[in-house]
Amino acid sequence: MASSPIVLVDGSSYLYRAFHALPPLTTSKGQPTGAIKGVLNMLKSLRKDYPDSPMAVVFDAPGKTFRDELFAEYKAQRPSMPDDLRVQIKPLHDCVKALGLPLLCIEGVEADDVIGTLARHATEAGRDAVISTGDKDMAQLVNGHITLVNTMKNETLDVAGIKEKYGLPPELIIDYLALMGDKIDNIPGVPGVGEKTALGLLQGMDGGLDTIYADLDKVKTLSFRGAKTLSGKLEEHRDMAYLSYQLATIKTDCELAISLDELVVGEEDNEALIELYRELEFRTWLESLLKGQSQKGGTASPSGDHDDDTASERGSSSTRQDVTILEQAQLDEWLKRLKKAEAFCFDLETTSLDYMEADIVGIGLALEPGEAAYIPLAHDYLDAPPQLDRKAVLQALAEVLGDAGIAKIGQNLKYDISVLARYDIAVKGELIDTMLESYVLDSTATRHDMDSLALKYLGESTIKFEDIAGKGAKQLTFNQIALEQAVPYACEDVDITLRLHRELRPRLEKTGRVSEVLDRLERPLIRVLSAMERNGVALDVERLHTQTQELGKRIQELEARAYELAGREFNLGSPKQLGQILFEEQGIPVIKKTPKGAPSTAEAVLEELALDYPLPKVIMEHRGLSKLRSTYTEKLPKLVNKATRRLHTSYHQAVAATGRLSSTDPNLQNIPIRTEEGRRIRQAFIARPGYRIVAADYSQIELRIMAHLSGDKGLLSAFSENRDIHAATASEVFGVALDQVSADQRRSAKAINFGLIYGMSAWGLGRQLHIEQSQAKTYIDRYFDRYPGVARYMERIRAQAAEDGFVETLFGRRLYLPEIHSQNRARRQGAERTAINAPMQGTAADIIKSAMIDVDTWLRDNVEFDAWMVMQVHDELVFEVREDQVEAFMAEVKQLMQNTVTLDVPLTVEAASGANWDEAH
Repeated sequence: MASSPIVLVDGSSYLYRAFHALPPLTTSKGQPTGAIKGVLNMLKSLRKDYPDSPMAVVFDAPGKTFRDELFAEYKAQRPSMPDDLRVQIKPLHDCVKALGLPLLCIEGVEADDVIGTLARHATEAGRDAVISTGDKDMAQLVNGHITLVNTMKNETLDVAGIKEKYGLPPELIIDYLALMGDKIDNIPGVPGVGEKTALGLLQGMDGGLDTIYADLDKVKTLSFRGAKTLSGKLEEHRDMAYLSYQLATIKTDCELAISLDELVVGEEDNEALIELYRELEFRTWLESLLKGQSQKGGTASPSGDHDDDTASERGSSSTRQDVTILEQAQLDEWLKRLKKAEAFCFDLETTSLDYMEADIVGIGLALEPGEAAYIPLAHDYLDAPPQLDRKAVLQALAEVLGDAGIAKIGQNLKYDISVLARYDIAVKGELIDTMLESYVLDSTATRHDMDSLALKYLGESTIKFEDIAGKGAKQLTFNQIALEQAVPYACEDVDITLRLHRELRPRLEKTGRVSEVLDRLERPLIRVLSAMERNGVALDVERLHTQTQELGKRIQELEARAYELAGREFNLGSPKQLGQILFEEQGIPVIKKTPKGAPSTAEAVLEELALDYPLPKVIMEHRGLSKLRSTYTEKLPKLVNKATRRLHTSYHQAVAATGRLSSTDPNLQNIPIRTEEGRRIRQAFIARPGYRIVAADYSQIELRIMAHLSGDKGLLSAFSENRDIHAATASEVFGVALDQVSADQRRSAKAINFGLIYGMSAWGLGRQLHIEQSQAKTYIDRYFDRYPGVARYMERIRAQAAEDGFVETLFGRRLYLPEIHSQNRARRQGAERTAINAPMQGTAADIIKSAMIDVDTWLRDNVEFDAWMVMQVHDELVFEVREDQVEAFMAEVKQLMQNTVTLDVPLTVEAASGANWDEAH
C-alpha cells in the first residue's frame, strides 16, 4: 500500500483569502477572529481528507526576502496588512501549534519557497505531496509527484489539470507569469502583455522565454491579435522579462532545519486549545473539546482568575452526586433541608416550552454545588418505575416555594413561575435568575441560555435536550425519557444554575452599577411579565379572517398590475426574476449589488426605486401586504389559546442588547401603526364585554432623554415649556417663526430629531428626506448650531465609549461596544452610532420597565381597580380596564408612569381608551 502523501499548507495564502472572503467575526471583546476560523476550518478539513499524512503549515516570516534585493519595487504597491488581520496572526499560530501541526516560518524567503523546497525534497525521494493553496504561482511546482489542492474552491490539480486550467504545462507557468507580470506582487512583466497575449505567445512558440528570445522573428508570424508588433516590445523589455522570471520563480533550495521525516503531526494540546477557543469564542469547538474531556473523566479549568479553593467550591459535573427521589422519606428529608435554607435552586421539567400548555413531569432541586436531586412525577414510558404522586408532591413543595423568606434560584424563572401558576402554586421570595445575571453583566458577550453560560463562565459542556430526546418529528417529550437519562440531565440543570449564580453575582457586584439594574428592574419584572403573559389579550378572530380575505383580493390585484407593468407574468417573490425584469428588460439603473454581484432587489433598494418607477412601488406594496397577511391576519388566530380564548405572547428580557423587551409568538413589537392595514390589525386586539382597552404611551421619550443627557438649553426649554419639539426644531433649522412652520418642515425636522439620536449621517438623512446630501448636511449643521449641547454630548459620548469600551444608561445598565476600536471604519462608525443611541434607547427601556413595576405594585395594592396589564409595546403599556373605572385608572397610570423617574425635563404620558387597541392609541 502506498504511503500517504505529505500535505504542505500555504498558510499565508489561506490567511489572506479567509480574511477577504469570509464575513468579519469578532469576539465580545472586539478581537477579530474571522480569518483564524477560516484557516482552522480549512486545516480541520485537510486533516479529515488526509488523516494519516505528514503535514506542515507554512507562513511568511516578517521582514524582507531575497526578492526585495533583486527588485526594490517588489510588492511595493501591495497595501500594508490591515490591523484587523495582523492581530489574528499570533493566535492563529498558537492554534496551529496546539493542534499538533508542524508550523514553519523561515526568514529571508517566502512561504512559497519553503513549500517549493519541501516539494522538491519529496519529488527527489519519490514521495507524493499535496500542496494546499489558493495561489496560482504554485502551479509551477506540479509534477508527477506534486498535486495542488484548493479547499476553498474544492479543486484538485495534477499535471493534466494545470494544462486544462491554464492552457499550459506546469513547466511554462513561470514564463507565463514573467510575461504578463503580477499586479498584486508588483512583478512588472512585459508592458502590453496580458493573460491572452502571454498564453498565445507561449502556445505559439511552443516554449518559454529562451525559446521566444531565440527566435523573435517567428513571433510576427503568430496568429493572435497584436503579434506583428510584439517582437519589438519583447526586445525592448528583455531584461525586465528575465527579472520577472526570477521574481516569479519559487525557490526550491532553501536551507531548512527540518526534514520530510520530521513533519509528523503530534498530539493535540487540549488544555491549550480550550484556553484559545475560549478566548477566541469558538464555542462549538470548545464545547466539543470539553465534552471529550468530560467523557475521559477530566475537567477543564473555568475562565477567569480564581484560586483553587474557589474552583473546588463551584464543583464540577464529574464530581456531582445525583439523587433520584422516589420514596416519601427521601422527599421529607429534602423538604426539611429546603425549609431551613436561605436559598435553593429549582427547575421544572415539562412536556412543552409553551407555559400555557406545559405539564410538569419532574422537579430538579439543588442546595449546594455538587449535590442535586430530581423528583420524577410523570414519566410514563414503558417500564417506568413507580413515582410519587404529582399532586401531593406539588402541594408539599408549594409551602417552600411560597415561603417569602427563602430565595429561589433558577434559569429563566419566569417560565417556571408561569407553569406553577397553572397548578395554583405561587412562587414567593427573592427571585435570582442566572439568565438575567449574565444579561445585565454583559448583554453582548454571549447568548444567555444555560448551555452557553456554562461554557463561558464554568468551562463546562452540558447535556443538550437533543442528546437525550432526539431531534425533529420523532423527538421525545420529557415524560417519555427514561430516568437513566432524565436524572443526570435534570440534576445538571440545577447544579449548573446554582454554580453560575455563585460565579456571576460577585462579578456583578464589581461591575459599576449593574447589580442595581438587576435588583431594581430585571428581577422585580419577572413576576410582572409572568402575570402579563398569563393574562393575555382578547382577539377578534372574525375581524382578522375578514381582513385576510380582503388582503388576498388586494394582493391579487397588485400581482395583475405588476404583470401589466412588467409586460409578462413572473414570480413576484423571486429576486432573480424581479432583477431580470427591472434591470435588464426595463433598464432601471442598478443601485446596489448583492455580495455575489447580482443586482439587489432588497427592500431599501426598491423603496428608493419606487420614488421614480411604478413597478418597484407595486412590488413594495405587494410585499408589505403579503407579510401582514402571513405574519398577522393568518397567524394570530392560530395562536389563540383554546382554554382561555386569548392570545398569550412571550416577553424576553435577555435578548435585545440595549435592555428593551422583545416578544415572540406573536411578536407584538412589529405590528405596523403607520399604515391603515396595520391599524386594522390593532383593531382586532379587543377588550372583554364590560371592559375597555387603555393604552398609555410615553411621548417622545428618547428626545426627552437626549435633552436630559445633553443638558442642551434649547431642548430643555422647548420641553419644559411644552412646545411642539418638531415644530421648534423646524423653526430653528429652517429659520422661520414657530407659527409659520409648514407641515413638510415639521416632518423634515422630525426626521432630523430622530435621525440624529440614531447617529444618522448626512447621506442617511438625505436619503430619508429625498434631498441632496449637501442639503442634508446643511440641515444637520444648523441643528447643531442651534443645539450645541447635543453636539457636545455626542462628541463626549464617542470619546467616553472609546476610552471605556462601553456606555451606560441613567440607571447604570451597560452596553459594551467591542468594535469601538475596530480598524474597519464602517464597523467602528457603527459602534459610535450605537454609543450615541444606546444610552437613550436603553434609558427608555429602563424607564418603561420601572413604570411596569410601579403600576403592577399599585394594582396589587389597590384591589378596588379591576384592571390587567395585557401588553407592552415599545414605549407603551396596554391595559384591560372595567368600563366604569377607565377615567380614574388613566389619571392614576399617567401619574405613575410620569413619576417613575425624575429627569431635567418632564416625562409626558398620553393615555386613551377604546373598544380595541387602535381606538385607544
